[in-house]
Amino acid sequence: MTEPETSHLFPHSQPPAAPPPSRPLPLDSTAQLLTRITAQLGSQLSHVRLNGTRTSMTTAARPALVAVAHGSRDSGALRTVGALLERVRELRPGLDVRLGHIELNHPLLPDTLAGIEGEAVVVPLLLGRGRHVKHDIPHALATAGRHLSARVAAPLGPHPLLVEALYGRLVEAGWHLDARTVRGTGVVLAAAGSRDPDSAADTRRTAMLLSERLGGVPVLPAYASAASPTVPEALRALAARGRHRVAIASYFTAPGRFAAESAAKAPWIAAAPMGAHPAMARLVLHRYEEVLARTPATARDAGPAPLGACAPAPTLASALASA
Repeated sequence: MTEPETSHLFPHSQPPAAPPPSRPLPLDSTAQLLTRITAQLGSQLSHVRLNGTRTSMTTAARPALVAVAHGSRDSGALRTVGALLERVRELRPGLDVRLGHIELNHPLLPDTLAGIEGEAVVVPLLLGRGRHVKHDIPHALATAGRHLSARVAAPLGPHPLLVEALYGRLVEAGWHLDARTVRGTGVVLAAAGSRDPDSAADTRRTAMLLSERLGGVPVLPAYASAASPTVPEALRALAARGRHRVAIASYFTAPGRFAAESAAKAPWIAAAPMGAHPAMARLVLHRYEEVLARTPATARDAGPAPLGACAPAPTLASALASA
């Protein structure tokens, strides 16, 4: 928003009288000059990113952040996503943060996009490179109309901040290790599942990062649908190696049927979905800022931002070999 012009608000008012002549003002002291220079420099530096590029002068002038959730019949999912976006707004006051869904919940993504004029950055609240990221979101942008210029951020995973959210939820559920239990402990990273091999690779990469965060405890990815191994299969694989004290890490943004079914199979503890964990809010903004750090869009760019090259993801067999 810009400040309104005021020259025409009072057309019948007389121009102000010229002030009486006065003696020249004394020069500022050195300390006053330094204070003014520091304040002005700080104001200018607040509009410069760490990579040296300049941000917009006002937060309100920045592109809208459109978070895209999958949608769920679980009433807790919408509340959880709403709480996550409230955290995002708290971290970036004044930023226009909106929500659109792929399916099942309103507003749907096309409806959200229809209400935006100008620029937007679409941030998928999805955890890997599956069909929704590669096809559904680009299709929604391609049919959004000429009123919108939008770019798509990378999905949330894999990323170390995502691992911090997973770790935090495990600790909240009662995660602890000691010399007596470490050899019998394991984790199943329960995910929704996808037929896209890139999505499976992203989940395996997250499992590897979580294992490192847990000090080398084996973490096996498992899926509620569309891919293998299933959660019971991963639990049996860990038990075959003497890992009976197994936690379920919920690799879901929000509650839903898959998350509940996976948690119900936990032989030890089951973590809650990552939801509105503080690391998740920071990650949403990080994906948004990654897009802004690139060359500004001159036309609609419906393709998702590339994820950096990932290290080779471990297979189930290789993960078990280190258990």
